[in-house]
Amino acid sequence: MAAIVALGGVLGACVLAQKPGGKAPALSWTMQESGTTAGLRGIYSVDGKVAWASGTEGTVLRTVDGGAHWAKCAVPDGDKDGATLDFRGVQAWDEKTAVVMASGPGEKSRLYKTVDGCRSWELLLKNEKKDGFWDALRMWDQKDGFLAGDPESNPDLDDPTSKRLYLSEFTSWNGFSDDSTLYSTRAKSGESAFAASNSSITLAPFRTKEGESREVWFATGGSSGSRVINFQHFNGGEPEREVVTVVDVPTFPRSESSGIFSIALKNEISLIVVGGDYTKPNESVSTAAWTSDGGRTWTAARRPPHGYRSSVAWSDELKAWIAAGTNGSDISRDDGKTWASLDDGNWNALSLPFVVGPKGRIGKLGTRE
Repeated sequence: MAAIVALGGVLGACVLAQKPGGKAPALSWTMQESGTTAGLRGIYSVDGKVAWASGTEGTVLRTVDGGAHWAKCAVPDGDKDGATLDFRGVQAWDEKTAVVMASGPGEKSRLYKTVDGCRSWELLLKNEKKDGFWDALRMWDQKDGFLAGDPESNPDLDDPTSKRLYLSEFTSWNGFSDDSTLYSTRAKSGESAFAASNSSITLAPFRTKEGESREVWFATGGSSGSRVINFQHFNGGEPEREVVTVVDVPTFPRSESSGIFSIALKNEISLIVVGGDYTKPNESVSTAAWTSDGGRTWTAARRPPHGYRSSVAWSDELKAWIAAGTNGSDISRDDGKTWASLDDGNWNALSLPFVVGPKGRIGKLGTRE
């Protein structure tokens, strides 16, 4: 049997070695023993050695040895209703500190934090909107970040009783209070975000001629079509200013079950979006698009992934993009123009070198020698 060399850390250098003739090394997923049958949708790799995963039934997992062992964490609010929560997002900073996001209607959407290696959890925030639903969490640091979701209503609109007039609620907090909504945008009829992989948001700081720019990209789908919304906050000049750019991405299918499910960036101009229709996992048409101008224009992949994709990530070690979904995974080495199949497994979310899926599935990407 061929040996598997894992990505990440020092071993990552092995991945870059070319086979004779300049051919890129063959890649595959090595299955991990997760110790759970929960459906996993949250995954965050800190450094390839420390990683956290999350999912249904209040499940949170952690590894500190690159996936050799996954330990089950204490269930947040386990003495109450924690076992009923669906943790679709997780972000971590080290082996002790992480935040998990539960997605669900109303107060079933919550944030919890641990600072002791998941032995105990603190409730940080609970969705107080009866019909609200949190889709994704991305944080700059341990106290400042963004939530994306579908709120029940917004009192700033002319009709405060209307549902889902705002597509997304982006909240920045100090000490985790939800009293300052920084960015929001009116939804089209039938437009929504997807909580399939905690990756409908991506964010990054950049240096510009005007100073520092914090940028947030948010991707949508639904029966009205798909859009990418870019928020820029320039804080290097006087006065500070914000720019919002909304771009339609018509290459994706239009239905309640389709659109863009994941967005990721390589740098400030190169981004990839993936998706499709999750009810048609084997349909490969209109499952990926790329941009090389910061999201102003999008082009459909010439040879797309071989099915619906719920997550995409850039690997700096491989100099390649990886996309994953419920009928497998794919790789692109030309910035999303063409994709080649990696496997036919059932996956939900990526944080390289790890991928997670239903029934406790966890894989780690590596090369075959």
